[in-house]
Amino acid sequence: MNSTAETTLTPPHANTPEMGELSPYQAGPVLTQATLAHNGIALEWLDGQKTTLPLLWLRDHCACPACRHPQTRERLYLPLEPITEPPSVALLDGHLHLQWQDGHVSAFHSGWLYQRRPEAELTSAVPNAKPWVDNFTPEHISHSDFLTPLGEKAWLTAMLRDGLALITDGPLVEEEVSRLAERIGPLRATNFGARFDVRSKPNPNNAAYTAVGLPLHIDLPNWRQPPDIQLLYCLQNGASGGESLFADGARVVEALRQESPEALTILSETPIDFRFQDETHDISMRAPVITLDSAGNLVEMRLNNWIRDALHLPVEQMDAWYSAYALLWKLFHSEAHQLEFTLRPGQMVAFDNRRVLHGRREFDPNSGARHLQGTYLDRDMLASRLRVLARNV
Repeated sequence: MNSTAETTLTPPHANTPEMGELSPYQAGPVLTQATLAHNGIALEWLDGQKTTLPLLWLRDHCACPACRHPQTRERLYLPLEPITEPPSVALLDGHLHLQWQDGHVSAFHSGWLYQRRPEAELTSAVPNAKPWVDNFTPEHISHSDFLTPLGEKAWLTAMLRDGLALITDGPLVEEEVSRLAERIGPLRATNFGARFDVRSKPNPNNAAYTAVGLPLHIDLPNWRQPPDIQLLYCLQNGASGGESLFADGARVVEALRQESPEALTILSETPIDFRFQDETHDISMRAPVITLDSAGNLVEMRLNNWIRDALHLPVEQMDAWYSAYALLWKLFHSEAHQLEFTLRPGQMVAFDNRRVLHGRREFDPNSGARHLQGTYLDRDMLASRLRVLARNV
């Protein structure tokens, strides 16, 4: 049935359908044709774009209050049965209206359908991870700018793209790291608490609470789900030494792939054990040092030599694993892949803990005070916050 045919469809919806979406879709072109086809509804928009959508897909995506909860926007309709009888079809003010054989009416905004047609390229406010290049410099966003939607959006974009970004010129007040983090989402608590202090102290249960140098590592690879994003806010840094070190796992994995594909295979396919234990905790996990997706891209690193547990592998695999591990360590700690700078009071560095390794130079605790406060966030919260900001910024 062509949309211009004599159709006496009078839906209970307004002629401009509301799709229950918070992201904008209203700017898309209007429909000029809607025609029944053997495999669904054939649609054409004002700009000439065409598609055909199956009947069950259209019924499944009805946004009326009976099919989508009007407050939560969650789907109520369950698409279990095929649709064998076609609906009546009409265009009202350029939007699609369907009346199904059971009398139910579905209305679809033309712009919403245009965004979701199968031929459309999926877009997202969340950037893909981008490996560092030579002379990479992380984004610096001032504290005052971060407190604006535009500045926060720029910081979030840099974090999700580069895995590392800084906030500068912040106040020297306790718990500011928590206040900044909570703008984005709830703090991710671990056995070290939801918010922790990084400074030298008696009887430490972690190397970070000493003055020794810390080779590059990720935090908590002994957890099934290591923290995604780490934030470190500098309150004092008057000690001699203690420069911060960072290296991009995405970049180093590509270097390892070029130098020794065999080593990459060993480290990405051989699970080993990680374990943290003190008087009150014993947390362990078995996983590879490198996890790749099906396309060979980095998913996560689990490189932390302190809490690597006893190597439990067949004897004939051990030498090859140690050789691959040594090569990866060498690449991470080469000057070509390391970024080094001194974190100043009032600065906060944040990084993707499962991608970007961090460390520090040794410092002299007798030469001045050094105090950082830290916390963790889930990456999903950064992506969520960025999508919300992108609706209006």
